[in-house]
Amino acid sequence: MKVVIVEDEFRIREGLEKLTAKLSDEYEIAGTAENGIQGLELIRRTKPDIVITDIRMPEMDGLEMLTQVVQEKLPVKVIVLSAYSEFDYARRAMKLGVTEYLLKPLSYTDFAQAMKTVTAQALAEKQRKPAQIGTLTQMFSDILNRRIELSDEITAYLSNTYGVEKDGSFILVCLYLGTEYKNKENRARTLFKHILTSYQSAEELKYCFAECESKQAITAVIYKYMTREDLENWISLQVSKTPPPGASIGMIEVNGLENLASGFDRLYPYMDWNLSFSTCRLISYPDITAVQTDSCIYPILLDSKVKNAVAEGQWNLVREITADFHRCFRNGHLYVPREIKECYVRFLWVVIAMAKEVGNAGAKSVEQQQLLNWIMNAKVPEELESAAEHLYTTLEGGVADEDMHLIIKKAKRFVLENYRQGVTLETIGDKLNVTPEYLGTLFKRETGVSFSNFLKKVRIDRAKELLATTNMKTYEICEASGYTDTKYFSKVFREVTGMLPRDYRNTIK
Repeated sequence: MKVVIVEDEFRIREGLEKLTAKLSDEYEIAGTAENGIQGLELIRRTKPDIVITDIRMPEMDGLEMLTQVVQEKLPVKVIVLSAYSEFDYARRAMKLGVTEYLLKPLSYTDFAQAMKTVTAQALAEKQRKPAQIGTLTQMFSDILNRRIELSDEITAYLSNTYGVEKDGSFILVCLYLGTEYKNKENRARTLFKHILTSYQSAEELKYCFAECESKQAITAVIYKYMTREDLENWISLQVSKTPPPGASIGMIEVNGLENLASGFDRLYPYMDWNLSFSTCRLISYPDITAVQTDSCIYPILLDSKVKNAVAEGQWNLVREITADFHRCFRNGHLYVPREIKECYVRFLWVVIAMAKEVGNAGAKSVEQQQLLNWIMNAKVPEELESAAEHLYTTLEGGVADEDMHLIIKKAKRFVLENYRQGVTLETIGDKLNVTPEYLGTLFKRETGVSFSNFLKKVRIDRAKELLATTNMKTYEICEASGYTDTKYFSKVFREVTGMLPRDYRNTIK
């Protein structure tokens, strides 16, 4: 397996070389580059199997380089590296066929798994390339997955054998099955066949299934039909009658055999629109691009409620609050799927942050990279709900950090619940029957920060949250954060963040 590394930071580039060599002696570093221009030239020259590339680089970034790689049909598997939570970059990378998207700083486990995945994909394609002409299912699968070049020999074979015309019109009906792809594949085919064979003009239809395992989907390629509109209405009606559980179904019309793969790539990113619908519905491209959406928000009170429930270790209550959170996006309104995912990231990160604050031992086991990928790649509501449940199961298994003194656990919890009031070492000391001096010393020793700095952080974090997500006035946020004087609040806020509250709000917006 020849590997090319494209990364502008020397230490990361060097580290990736060492990591790759450590994984297996079957990997050969074909070369490294520090920007997209050098990387593209290196890929053209060395023809690697795997490319590991950063996104943001000088002269030509990673996405521009990958776009050119796709246009030139260079057969490589790609692992993309990027900074935390760059949703737009991730989405654009996936449109280019990237299946592995890792966040910096890299985890050895995540990197090893990503290399294992792309290696398996590369080997599978190498094994299939000698037999370019196979069954119709295999041919369409290879075309959609860009594993085959459409030569004159192949197009003539498809036309003569199956009546698939090079310049004909095609309808792709994609059924996304998610992580249950293997278990649901046969049932999905049965569903597809039932829908198509019960169509009133079924005798006019010719179709074949294609496998898109890397996208966890199967696709019906319909290459003979009467009209798109009539067929679309029929499929939409059948899906509404019997919505496939835990699945998303989409449809696009494509002109020309050579445009099948690009048509599939256009449709696939929109498959996550079922996150916005209360039940599974047919996602029709390009109609879906013109839908009107509402602003995607959820009650900020849910953040406060879930914080308190996590602080108290009441995981059944956490799940009840999360059920209310789920319902915020199943209320009949349409929201942009990316914004729904961002809400989930924010809500679950609130849970993680609070679990860490109260010393939950399970918080150390949370793989935030994995959780973020899980959310970003979700295309059906069940996947988002599973991500939340997975997190709670991990946290529920580690109730508290046994290394932290019980008094400090109680003190931190008291601050998190009462920071709006006049919380002091004296008031907490009275509650816990210890002197303020002892409590202050113990707090600094156990947490590494002074009590006053911890209280300040809790209050300013709350103020930042309100500034970013509400239209409350500064004096209202001042009071909600536990301060009584607006000028003093602004002074402390600037000390912590480097800017005044109004400037922070403007920057965030």
